[in-house]
This record gives sequence, structure tokens and C-alpha cells, in this order.
Amino acid sequence: MRLSIIISVGLLVFAGLNLPVMSQPPVEIAQSSQNNKLDQRRLNFNRLLWNKQKISNYRYTFSNSCFCLPESRGPVIIEVRNGQTRSIASVETGQPVQNPEFFDKYNTIPKLFNVIQDAINRQAYSLNVSYSPRLGYPTQINVDYNAQIADEEIFLTIENFQTIK
Repeated sequence: MRLSIIISVGLLVFAGLNLPVMSQPPVEIAQSSQNNKLDQRRLNFNRLLWNKQKISNYRYTFSNSCFCLPESRGPVIIEVRNGQTRSIASVETGQPVQNPEFFDKYNTIPKLFNVIQDAINRQAYSLNVSYSPRLGYPTQINVDYNAQIADEEIFLTIENFQTIK
């Protein structure tokens, strides 16, 4: 009797672990592929638009609404000179952040484009990006890499963009 219960529980666990793979309909896979191509075209267009501007000195306010350490969320003001990050300061205090490495993947506009490219390459379950219609830089990046995993999503906001002389 116990053996049959153990076998039954084992089969249920095994089936449950494979359920997400078995439950993804072919239509959803096809739509994901089409969305991936559209996302790639939008990224290419906006990256080209950004590159045409030849802006190498700028600042923006960055926020990361992730399930992560509070000090890595911001909002922070990121300043870039000659294409290199010069400072990352807390909006709240105006002081440099204690751990600028928390913002390494987001501290220039080209790096933000790389975040989008990574999501496309990894075939993220959901990718929603808004771009500046005039300059091409991303203003909002929302990525859910896997629908079956909680708390791995990222929600990035880029605001108050300014070119610097």
C-alpha cells in the first residue's frame, strides 16, 4: 500500500515539474518568435537613431523596480561624459551612491540597449520597451525572462534625459 502511494506521489511530482513545458501551446511559441523579430527591428531602429545623434555627454534619472536590494533601485542620476560614466548620485540625497557597481549594466544608454538585446537573445517571455521618439534611447524597459519564475523580472525607467555641453 505504501509503495503504491510513494509511486503515485512520485509520478505526480514528475508530471508537475514537466507541466510548464507541456502546457505551452504552439501558437504561443509562434507569437513569441514574431514578437522577437519585431522587438529586434525596434531595437535596431532606435539604436541607429541614438547613434546618429552622436551624444556623448548626458545625464538621466534611472530607477530599477526590481526584487533586489533597496540601494540598487534608485532613483539615481547618472552622468556620462565622453561616453563614460562619471557619476551616479542618489536623487534623494544628491550624494554619490555607496555601491555604483549595482548600476554597472545600466549606467550608459548603450548598456541599456544591451539589456534589451540580451532579453531578445534569451527569448524573454515578455519584453516591453518604450523609446524616445526623438532621440531613440529607451525610456522604459520591462522584462519577464520566464513566466514560470517569480521575482526575476526587471522594470527599468529612464527619465529626465538631458544633453550636457
